[in-house]
Amino acid sequence: MQNGTMTLEKDFSMQGLIPATMLKAGRSVKIVRINGRDKTRTFLAGLGFTEGCELTVISEIDGNVIFKVKDARVALGKEMAMRILVG
Repeated sequence: MQNGTMTLEKDFSMQGLIPATMLKAGRSVKIVRINGRDKTRTFLAGLGFTEGCELTVISEIDGNVIFKVKDARVALGKEMAMRILVG
């Protein structure tokens, strides 16, 4: 998976986007795009992850990333968090 991750990072960095999992704790950014199927995007939107909203990484614990989004703290697995692209 390491090579796949590196390729993914390179593809998105060419567009000026990075997955939210690449952010350091305390950094606030805007969500630019949510990747995935309609069901995935709808699920994330229900949690507050929508394009244009501000996102802050709080910490990473046991493979989960804890975000602050719309005055709430939400933990996502890394695979789901990779679908959130920030710029």
